[in-house]
Amino acid sequence: MATVVSPPEQSVVIANVRWRTYLNLLEDLAESSSPRLTFDRRTFEITSPTKKHERLNRVLVQLVEVLTDELGIDMENLGSATFKREDLERGFEPDSCFYFEQAALVRSKEELDLSVDPSPELVIEIDVTSTSIHKDPVYAQLGVREVWRYDGNELRIAKLVGKSYVVSERSATLPLVTATVLTQFLESSRTATRPELVKSFRQWIRDNTG
Repeated sequence: MATVVSPPEQSVVIANVRWRTYLNLLEDLAESSSPRLTFDRRTFEITSPTKKHERLNRVLVQLVEVLTDELGIDMENLGSATFKREDLERGFEPDSCFYFEQAALVRSKEELDLSVDPSPELVIEIDVTSTSIHKDPVYAQLGVREVWRYDGNELRIAKLVGKSYVVSERSATLPLVTATVLTQFLESSRTATRPELVKSFRQWIRDNTG
């Protein structure tokens, strides 16, 4: 098996990995809260997020939580839960993920089977350093409707159209927000306290919903 290490994101990619090996690694690492595992047709990646990575992820999660709270939108946040399909030989653990329209269905189940259950409607990815596996094809094959990806400078919204993603300024899952607005609040989070950021975002929501 060929191994490539990509500093400084602590990312390791291993080629020619069997599906059973991937499942065994998922089981072995089940109690670990940090690593994110991705599997794409015999290519396996394990990434340990940095402090910066996690901080930005949690800021975006809080923005989603505030937005859905203000608008009265039902939501289930499944964090970095594992999603996989053996028939497609693909699996992923996002930085964060959400269900909105399917929140009630997801809430009623102990486990999800993507061969019959829906994939997350929104996935958050923090890409402050590049990873070796391009995850969009994995997300697309498993039916993730929308991806918010932040590279440390700009947030981009990608919507699933057919079997691939197209970049969009406005979110389809949470149509009030745009990539520009989310980028601005992520930038503000560098200096604002968390209460200040939440208060400012709540006010922005109210100003833009009449």
